[in-house]
Order: sequence, then structure tokens, then C-alpha cells
Amino acid sequence: MSETKHKLHTPGWVSDFQKFIMRGNVLDLAVGVVIGAAFSAIVGSAVKDILTPFIGLLTGGVDFSNLFITLKGPVKDTLAEAQKAGAVTVNIGVFLNAVIQFLIVAFFIFWLTRILSKLSRKQEAAPAAPPPPSKEEVLLTQIRDLLAQKNS
Repeated sequence: MSETKHKLHTPGWVSDFQKFIMRGNVLDLAVGVVIGAAFSAIVGSAVKDILTPFIGLLTGGVDFSNLFITLKGPVKDTLAEAQKAGAVTVNIGVFLNAVIQFLIVAFFIFWLTRILSKLSRKQEAAPAAPPPPSKEEVLLTQIRDLLAQKNS
């Protein structure tokens, strides 16, 4: 009996996709997305739990998360109650929290990139140490010095 091997045909785009995924840029981007998601959670908590209460205090106790307009349905005091009652609402406070969160993230990214670019410029501006002379240069320098001593 003869054994026949069945070779599975893979489309050409599969190898192109593998090359694309294994590039350093894609891996760096994936790491950036994961770190960005974690950073976003931190900033979200900072906005919701730290900044929004202070802003609410400055604006006379307004809680942005409960700032909404009821379009249809029962009018309730809080957004959670309105949503539980099935009201159709425009959630202005939730949007404002998202805008504040975006501005904070943008602010931190701005300063981070600014600091990193200054650091990279300082490293580029620092003069590089000249490479050590090659063996041939050292030998030629010694020969030159010996000839100069012999002729003097």
C-alpha cells in the first residue's frame, strides 16, 4: 500500500499576516494598547473618585454623574433611578466625565512625550566618545614616532 500525504494548502496571505504580526511595531503597539487601557482605568478612577467631587463642590454640590435630561418617561432624581424606571435620558454628566477623563489623559501624554523627547534630545546632543584607534593606526603612530626620534 502506498502512503499518500495530504498537505494542507495555506493561503499566501497567512504568511504575510505572520510577518506583519511579528514585526516589532505591532508588538509595541499591542503593549501600548494594554498599558493605555490600564492607564485609562487609573485616570477614570481619578476623574470619578477624586476630581469630580471637587468640581461638584466648587459648582455648589452638582454631581456630574447625575446630570441628565429626561426625554421620555418618569422624571427621577438620579440617573440610576431614571434608567431603572425605563426613562430615555441624555446623560450630560457621563459625557462631561468622559471629556474630563480625555483631557487628563491627553495632558499626561503631552507631558510624558515632552519629557521623553527632551531626554532623547539630550542623549543625541551628548558628544559620543571617539572610537579607539585601530591596530593599524596604533602601529603607524608608533612607526611615525620612531622615525621622528631617529631623525632628530
